[in-house]
Amino acid sequence: MTKASLYQQLKQDIRQGIWPAGAVLNQQKLSEHYQVSRIPVRDALQQLKAEALVVMAGKASLMVPPLTAAEAEELYQIRLQLEPMALRRAFPQLSFSLLGQAEDLLHRIEQDQHLSAADRGALNWQFHLMLYQASQCPHLLRLLHSLHQQVERYLGFQEISMNYADTSHQEHWQLLELLRAQQLETAIALLQQHIQQAGELLVAHLRALTK
Repeated sequence: MTKASLYQQLKQDIRQGIWPAGAVLNQQKLSEHYQVSRIPVRDALQQLKAEALVVMAGKASLMVPPLTAAEAEELYQIRLQLEPMALRRAFPQLSFSLLGQAEDLLHRIEQDQHLSAADRGALNWQFHLMLYQASQCPHLLRLLHSLHQQVERYLGFQEISMNYADTSHQEHWQLLELLRAQQLETAIALLQQHIQQAGELLVAHLRALTK
């Protein structure tokens, strides 16, 4: 297993809960689990640490950080500000070709029954990115990419633990149709609802788990 493939596997396993929130990870444990040397494990962990998918837990170990209602709320509120801005800026440049590529992603999610939660989450983000990239705002797109790296664990948890995938997918179809119909303001309102409703449900669920 290469360093790149180990990184992707670890990322997917964290997203799917194989290494759940609070799990302590060290090079020896992961080296034995994935049957690789410590060098690619070290490099993969450093990459995950840079993305805040793992945090320090003592001198020699890292930990999958806990999911918290406070962080989930902060992240979805940031999304509420940035993603509608990106869509509004992208709208004048949304071509038939770009919308067609976005539709292809939705079809792929529907048709591939063997997609993992991590793969489905990656395709969902690609759908959003396909729309936002037409904004031609590189700084905004970099912010959104960094934000997504923080959000993806929460999206994976929501999809697996709260059975939210179908609702999210249907809203993506609705968003695409509104954009094709040139109904920008309705599309923006739907995107805001899409982010806020999912965020509020997730925050309430996480708060209930701590009671």
